[in-house]
Formats: sequence, structure tokens, C-alpha cells
Amino acid sequence: MRLRTVLATVTASLAAATCLSATGPANAVHANAGQSHACSPSVSIDRFSDALDKTTYEGTFVGNFSALAVDVPHSRLRSSGGTPTGSLAAVSDRSALFTLDRRTLAPRAVVPLADESGAALDSEGLVVDRDGTRLISSETEPSVRRYSRDGRILDRLPVPDALRVAPAGRAVSNGTFEGLTLLPGGRTLLASMEYALNGDSAGIVRFQTWQRTRTTGGHFELGAQYAYRADTGLGVPEVQATPDGRLLVLERGFTAGVGNTVRLYLADPRRATDTSGVEHLTGQDDVRLVEKTLLADIAACPSLGATAKQPQPNPLLDNIEGMAVTGYSPGRLKVLLVSDDNQNAVQTTRFYHLRVRI
Repeated sequence: MRLRTVLATVTASLAAATCLSATGPANAVHANAGQSHACSPSVSIDRFSDALDKTTYEGTFVGNFSALAVDVPHSRLRSSGGTPTGSLAAVSDRSALFTLDRRTLAPRAVVPLADESGAALDSEGLVVDRDGTRLISSETEPSVRRYSRDGRILDRLPVPDALRVAPAGRAVSNGTFEGLTLLPGGRTLLASMEYALNGDSAGIVRFQTWQRTRTTGGHFELGAQYAYRADTGLGVPEVQATPDGRLLVLERGFTAGVGNTVRLYLADPRRATDTSGVEHLTGQDDVRLVEKTLLADIAACPSLGATAKQPQPNPLLDNIEGMAVTGYSPGRLKVLLVSDDNQNAVQTTRFYHLRVRI
């Protein structure tokens, strides 16, 4: 989602003067010697990179990133937690699907995305399926479509009427399918709404699932739905499944003159109530919400020398919107975050390399 910022009198030239200009791995900034990497007892930050900020590739602006995914057919996660070679997929909410080098983050390919009529999408969520096809959510309708590597539409998943943007449904504009993830085993797809539906209590967002079985011929059909309570004033821009079936959930908000709030939670939907038949979630009904545990407030991470182009509680922060699990060992994950710069002079395309204990 494109969070608005106050441009005021800040100019593009000032922004250019404050951003890091190096490219490639050399632009991955590490903590100074002796500086703690800890954000919390559960999360630490290895480094960040602004290498792609305000760059272009084959005539396409590199930025506006809303989601990341490991390109599984071309790189396998190592159980040792090491960093494999290969590719990442990254989707821009301005209708572009990028392939990035796994190590350097440099773009290697880009293809345009569109709907069935050729219109641009507000692409927000991304999953690379086991056959290499891309499942991409758009918050315009909302929708989830399956694309080939070269951007051809292969399929479109059903969406409950209530989750459609009003007046077709009860969802608010720019507040629908932001997060998308495939649970372990590859049979359950989950999308997170960013904000509550009209008629639901503020802060209670719905997680919609789809199931595929042998009887469906590999196609996804509507499954259970769960309710998750976001912190006051925050929405859910991204979810990612962990190897044990739980979820990493990003919560995010923005306050003009103050900056971004970004928190990382561990959530467990396995005992939550199926809310697909519950018309209105009041917060006082007999519904078991998705349980969540705070892993870290990203504002508490060391800044590592980062600079911000607008006020932030921590200069490391920006409009963080995408997340991928890039490696794991028992109880530990490597997690990559990316911010959506909205092609805005006072925002930065920034990648964050985290280590997370679950």
C-alpha cells in the first residue's frame, strides 16, 4: 500500500545527497565494531542495503517493492542456515515483477504485470509456487492471480464477496490483500487483509486461506478464514509462514512528522476460530483470535549508521512492506525485509537482513 508522506519543501536533490550511492555488496552496511546487533532478545540485524535506491533496470524504475519471495526452483534453502546462491523474486506495486540476484540483490530480469484486460495492478503479495509459477495478490479488487515467469496470467483464485472493496463488498480501498504466503506442505495459501472490514471492529483484520487437494486438480479453493488483531493504528502489510506452520506478521503504520512504526510478530493461527461464517467481528463475540507474540519493534534495532530522508523514530526505519524467509535452522530464521519507497524523494528502497529466533 502506498503510504502518504509529507513532501513539504524537500527536494529530490536533497534526497539524493542523503542516500547511499555505492552499489553491490559494498553497500551492505554492517554494525560498527563493538556495536550490538540486537533489536530484542529474539531478533538481531546483520546489515542493511540501500544499493537499489532510486535506480533503474532496463528502463524500469527499481523500487516500489511490496513483496519478496525466494525463487525456490532455482535455489534451495539450506538446513544449515547458510546463504545459498540463486534468485529472489520481488514485486513492485507499479505492476513489475523483478528477479534479483540472491547475494548482491542486483536486478537480473523484469517483466510487466497486468490484469486480464491489460490494466495495471496494485500488486502487493507474492508467492513462488513449487512449480515456479508466481501467485500475486492485488489489493485493487482484491484478487489473487497465478502468473507464469514471463508474466502471463494462468489462473485466478476465488475471493469471498465480503472481502471485496466497497460497494461490491465491505473492504476499504487500499486495505485488502497485502500479505501472501504458502504454508509448509504447499497445500494452504494464506492472504492477509491490511485493515478491518467495514462493520468489523477497528484493528481486527481477516486472514483468508485457500486449499488445494488431489481432488481439486491442484487448483486452490476457498478455505478457512481467521481473525487477527493488529496494534492500535497499525495495519498488516505482510505475512510469511515459518517451517513449523506459524506466521511472521509485519505490522506497520505512519504518522506525519513522526515517521513509521514497524513491528514483527510471531503468530499462530492453528487454534483460531474459522470466521468465514461470521459476518461482523466485534471483538466481543465468541471468536478465538490468532495468537501473537511480539518479536521486535524495528525502531529498537541499532541504526547501523543509516540515514533517513524524513523524520523517523530511528533513521533505520522506512516504509517496510515486504518480507521473505531466506534461510533456517531449528528455531532460527534468516529474514529479509524491504521497504516500499513509493518512488518518493523522501523515502528509501532499503533491504534489512535479520536473524530471528522463534
